Amino acid sequence: MAGETDLKKLLASMMPHLLAGVHVFAALAPGTPMPEDLDPVMQFCEREGMTLIVPEEQAKAAGLTGTFRCRMITLNIHSSLEAVGFLAAITTRLAAAGMGVNPVSAFYHDHLFVPAERAEEAIVILESLAEESRLT
Repeated sequence: MAGETDLKKLLASMMPHLLAGVHVFAALAPGTPMPEDLDPVMQFCEREGMTLIVPEEQAKAAGLTGTFRCRMITLNIHSSLEAVGFLAAITTRLAAAGMGVNPVSAFYHDHLFVPAERAEEAIVILESLAEESRLT
């Protein structure tokens, strides 16, 4: 399953879905084991340590300092990892609204982590972008 590469189709067909709960970004120093009860939605190893995106309550329970309280939006279209411009178009639109976003691409979908207090606004912006793309 290769996923969609056509930018117009990606934008017109994306169905943003806001997931329940608040997430935070946290980091573990190199060599630090992951706390047992942690179930991250993402983990990425860097030279400086491991970045985790975890539910806020799990981070607190594990004694981790979380930053960037955010909500997760899944773009429900199977985008190709080789698609050109999809996230650029989306992040540009959110940036025009003064909204920071941390995108994550996985095998099947792209996911956006947006400020928790602006998540519903982000959904409106994304749905508007999809509608505009269907009309052109």
